Amino acid sequence: MSLRHPVLFLSHGAPDILLKGGASVALWKQLGAALPRPRAILVISAHWAARMPLVSTAATPETIHDFGGFPPALYSMHYPAPGAPTLAARVADLLHSAGLPCEESPHRGLDHGAWIPLKAMFPDADIPVLQLALQPFAGPGWHFRIGQALRALREEGILILASGAITHNFAWLTWGEDSAPLPQARMFSDWTGATLARGDREILLDYRHQAPHGAAAHPSEEHLLPLFVALGAADPEETPLRLEPEFIQGGLAMDAYLWQDASPTPFHPEH
Repeated sequence: MSLRHPVLFLSHGAPDILLKGGASVALWKQLGAALPRPRAILVISAHWAARMPLVSTAATPETIHDFGGFPPALYSMHYPAPGAPTLAARVADLLHSAGLPCEESPHRGLDHGAWIPLKAMFPDADIPVLQLALQPFAGPGWHFRIGQALRALREEGILILASGAITHNFAWLTWGEDSAPLPQARMFSDWTGATLARGDREILLDYRHQAPHGAAAHPSEEHLLPLFVALGAADPEETPLRLEPEFIQGGLAMDAYLWQDASPTPFHPEH
């Protein structure tokens, strides 16, 4: 039997991260080069929200520049990956089988939570990509259930890519030059890493009450909810590899997590 495909959570940072480069972009390039090539990629991004799960069925999804005030070079970037309508139907079936709703979105393109990291990971844009919308007010447990429902996709060569942020409080950022990690951001990101490492899912699902600075790290939850989809898609016995490329502007932890089967060539970050 073939190995299950990995599950990946990335902190995607600001849209202009591709223009600036740095440790996070270097990590994404390493991941794209080293991970098994997927048959398709399902992205759960913090930047697509809906009242119920929606799956994109566009055959040629557009590149959405869902941001403003950045350098013109960013708006000239595109990610012309094909869509995956057949896989979208499979995603909907899996959610329905788990007692969860799902509807189709025939015109949804790729928001920057999807195409920014994918442009670094798979620059040829030759792997089909589709997205699944979050429900920002439904909470971690709901998104964990979504991940569990999607776990079977790993056996089918699909990369489940959850794109959000480990910390996302603009009041924590030092604008301009990067600075030392803010203690609160470091405490929350380390707590998240330790809790994931020991497999304490119930505590993690209650992070707003259990974690140091839990609610402050995410004044709104949409950027952490993709992590819970990834956690649900992971096998309970899998311990994720924590990847810590950098802190940006002091308060933005750019941690990534990779759940991967035992393999003759598991991913290890380059230093």
